[in-house]
Amino acid sequence: MLHDKIDELKHDIISYANHVKIMMKKSMEGLLTGNEQLLNEVIEKEEPAANERELSLDDQCMTVIARYEPRAVDLRMVLMILKINNDLERIGDHAVNISESALYLIQRDPVKPLVDLPRMMEIVVSMMERCITSFLKKDAKTADEVSLEDDKVDQLRDQILRELITYMSSDPSTIKRAIHLLRIASNIERVADLITNICEDIIFTVEGRVAKHHLSKDPSDGVY
Repeated sequence: MLHDKIDELKHDIISYANHVKIMMKKSMEGLLTGNEQLLNEVIEKEEPAANERELSLDDQCMTVIARYEPRAVDLRMVLMILKINNDLERIGDHAVNISESALYLIQRDPVKPLVDLPRMMEIVVSMMERCITSFLKKDAKTADEVSLEDDKVDQLRDQILRELITYMSSDPSTIKRAIHLLRIASNIERVADLITNICEDIIFTVEGRVAKHHLSKDPSDGVY
């Protein structure tokens, strides 16, 4: 019975992960295509649904712990799902932040061609997909590989920052738009950090090994 309940939790957390992945993809698609309706969907429809999923999964995990008193590997699995649940809720928040900045930007002239932001999002979506696969297959090796992808996202964020500083210095009228672009880059980068956290949890659950590839740039993981 306990293992049936854990299987249900696994199914639900994977469904939740796919939900927030779609939120991230929609936020970037809305920015690139100027689709205001898509961006509002993320904010007004997808995010409340994500919050409901988070609360439901949290309650389910607590119920399993209280009713079945799992131990050892089973307890580690439930606690990992509980932690992933929290990280996914934060990813949903970041998708909302991206959508809010995108709504501002699509109504104004572009500061620069959008090349690096879509690339950042592409890497992050791939990270999430591979992270889900590693969770399903209990594959610590893939989780390790996904964690290392975070460095690519950091490099692109830094490149965007350098470019936008140049634009803002040469033309102060771009400052507010540039800040929104930086906000989007920072939110995507924080999603990569959260996915890395999930991978580290997977590694610990599968192998009992603590794998900290980097210290968080923002320990509180504040949402900007």
